[in-house]
Amino acid sequence: MSALDHTALQRLYSEHNSWLKGWLRVRLGNAADAADLAQDTFIRVMTARNAEPIREPRGYLSAIARSLLIDKSRRRTIEQAYLQALALQPEPVDVSPEIRLSIIEMLVSIDTMLDELGSRTRDIFLAVQLEGLTYIAAAERFDVSVTTVKNHLIRAMTRCLLLAENP
Repeated sequence: MSALDHTALQRLYSEHNSWLKGWLRVRLGNAADAADLAQDTFIRVMTARNAEPIREPRGYLSAIARSLLIDKSRRRTIEQAYLQALALQPEPVDVSPEIRLSIIEMLVSIDTMLDELGSRTRDIFLAVQLEGLTYIAAAERFDVSVTTVKNHLIRAMTRCLLLAENP
């Protein structure tokens, strides 16, 4: 980061950090979480900014913060679903905090990857993998051919394999 970039970032932070924390506090209802998310927002700015000046700093910062809020909410939902699945196991499952974090991060990555594939591919993949639908049953449910089901599954499974290789 050049001196000019550093100065611009410093100015952005000093002029808008308090506003951003207040904006986030209203949405989160918690000053500590708001401060953490504001810091995450500025880290995202610092690591993702190009050299062009920011025309609408508050709009830009709030868009990034909104995205981080969505990510946080999505992660919390996935974590709660994982914990509920563990609680439903007939035998108690003892998972270390490190393994638990790794599993949740992988589940979040899979969720994000499935969203990127599009709703039809995601829905077919989940129906076959989680509900146990046969290819024929999935084709009937989604009103597509068995070949189309196979193509969607190939696409999703390929992305899962690539994700497993490069977490």
